[in-house]
Amino acid sequence: MTDTIISSNQSRTSLPKIAATGILTGLLTPLLPTLIDKLIRAPGDFRLALVAVPFAILVGILVRRLTSNPWWAALAAAVFTMAAFVCAVNAAIWTDGQVGDAAKVVRNICAGLAGGLVGSGVMALGIGLLPAGPRDPAAWLPMLVTGTLAGALLALDSALELDLTSVLYPVWQAGVAVMLAMVLQRATARS
Repeated sequence: MTDTIISSNQSRTSLPKIAATGILTGLLTPLLPTLIDKLIRAPGDFRLALVAVPFAILVGILVRRLTSNPWWAALAAAVFTMAAFVCAVNAAIWTDGQVGDAAKVVRNICAGLAGGLVGSGVMALGIGLLPAGPRDPAAWLPMLVTGTLAGALLALDSALELDLTSVLYPVWQAGVAVMLAMVLQRATARS
C-alpha cells in the first residue's frame, strides 16, 4: 500500500503535471453536456454530475496516489467531486437569482464566487471525511480560497459568451487539483 503514496519531493515536482491535467479536464468539461444529452436520458442533476467525470477521475487518482486511504476512498472522492459540481452549479444559479437587479457582470461574479466556494467546500468536506483525509479545517483554506476566487471567472465566460469552451473550468479545476494535492500531501507527511 505504501508504494502508491508519492513522496513529498515527487509530489512537488508533479504539481505542474497535476495542473496540466486539471486544465485538460477543464477543457473537456464544457464539451460534455451536448454529448451526454445525446447519449443519456436521465434526470438533469444526474446528467450534470456526469459532466464532472473527467475532473472526478483526476481527484480519485490524487486521493489514491497521495494518501494511505483504502481503494474505495478514491471512488468516494470521485463521487464527492461529482456531487460538488452539481452543488456548485445549483449554488451559482440560485445566487444569480438572488442578486436581483444588479448588472449582469455583478450577478455573474457573485454567482461564480458562490459556485466556486460551494464546489470546493463540498469537495473538502467529502474528502476530509475519508479515513486518511485531513481533519483540520485550516488545512483546506487554500483550496477553498482558490476555488472561490477562480469561480469569479464565470463573469469572464459570460462576457465572452463562451459556450463550448471556458476560462472558468480549466483554471478552477487546475487550481483546485493543485491545492488538493498539496493538502493531501501535507496530511500524509504529518501522519
